[in-house]
Amino acid sequence: METGTLINILFILLVVWFAYTRLRPAPGLKTLREEQFRNKMQSSKDSILIDVRETGEYRRGHIPGAKNIPLSQLQGRLGEIPQDKDLLLYCQSGMRSKNAARILGKNGYSKLFHLAGGISAWRGKITK
Repeated sequence: METGTLINILFILLVVWFAYTRLRPAPGLKTLREEQFRNKMQSSKDSILIDVRETGEYRRGHIPGAKNIPLSQLQGRLGEIPQDKDLLLYCQSGMRSKNAARILGKNGYSKLFHLAGGISAWRGKITK
């Protein structure tokens, strides 16, 4: 096999591995559609609703009752999040909440749920 072909194959494998590690779901994360997310919010007495968008996004509108802990600050604010409660995570589209779940999972959190499609999928009233 030629060196150029081998390099191309290795590059493609690296790109696929990188994409997989970024897009795969976090272990223990349960993805909920909007209706399921609402039901979980209402039925779980031991839950915390966390908006992982940046503060400016949160100020423009959020799900009532949500605590704003931006993904960019999450690692430094883990002490504010109890490990024994259900954590209901959301962002704008669902990508940041998946990343937040990965961080939380690596730090011992296991009761993780996120809103598929993020706040864009939320059809209810958003608090401003």
